Amino acid sequence: MPKLLISTSSFDVKSNQVLQSLQDQGFEIVLNPYGRKLKETEILELLSDDAIVGMIAGVEPLTRNVLNSAKSLKVVSRCGIGTDSVDLVAAQELGIPVHITPTAPVIAVAELTVSLILSLLRRTSEADRILREGTWKPLMGKLLASQVVGLLGYGRVGNRVGQLLKTFGAKRIAYDIFRDDSLFADTVCISSLDEFIARSTVITIHVPYNQDNHHLVDRNFINKMQAGSILINTSRGGLVDEEALYDALVSGHLAGAALDVFEEEPYSGKLRALPQVILTPHMGSYAKEARTQMEQEASQNLFDSLVNLGLAK
Repeated sequence: MPKLLISTSSFDVKSNQVLQSLQDQGFEIVLNPYGRKLKETEILELLSDDAIVGMIAGVEPLTRNVLNSAKSLKVVSRCGIGTDSVDLVAAQELGIPVHITPTAPVIAVAELTVSLILSLLRRTSEADRILREGTWKPLMGKLLASQVVGLLGYGRVGNRVGQLLKTFGAKRIAYDIFRDDSLFADTVCISSLDEFIARSTVITIHVPYNQDNHHLVDRNFINKMQAGSILINTSRGGLVDEEALYDALVSGHLAGAALDVFEEEPYSGKLRALPQVILTPHMGSYAKEARTQMEQEASQNLFDSLVNLGLAK
């Protein structure tokens, strides 16, 4: 019996008509047994089953070693936008197509980003914490309308964040190495990264991760940020040097930060001790409507590939 692996930490199989159809055709569904992001050794073990011909992938490392070991794997369907967790060169060499769901997570990630910006500026997370501890103390915050929000990356998510921020009256500037002037509309495009950093009072990151931009936001980058500014990352953890960020927050150079993604997940680092930091467990796309759409698109991509390969109908 052919098998399909779903390696995401969660997936609503019962409500997914495409997967139900594949099960009716004789495919067995294998689920992630850990309920979290898989380690390389764990995904290696799961894919060692020679009956697995396709998978719906999360953000686990699909390295060359993993793909080479998956002798029967014919297709990878990512439930999400990014492909940084997949060795695309190895996949192409092995003839394994890799699909993504480029539209479904955009609104959800953008809305979470804006909510984190607002919470940092108005210090709602801090206020909630100290009130629960028994202290009644209103905290002085800042207006989003008074900020210059720097969008580091202006693709689908960055563009959507910019649209949402327009409603608040915030000034928006953007920096993107793949500049497309048709996207910028009334957002100011900055051609120099140093100028972009210097002008922003809020910087939010929306670029894909790869080895070339590992720790793009490093100590040097952070030191160039305005004193009292804030940083938000809902993209990928490896983009930010978390040690340098911690130092800048402790020194007071940065007023706050919000991270939804981390170099090591689940995260257990020392940023947890700082009250001016908001940490969320990689939940950018975890809005019910967006998650449902992502799962449907990922399943359809998998189904279409299986049909093209003559493995399903």
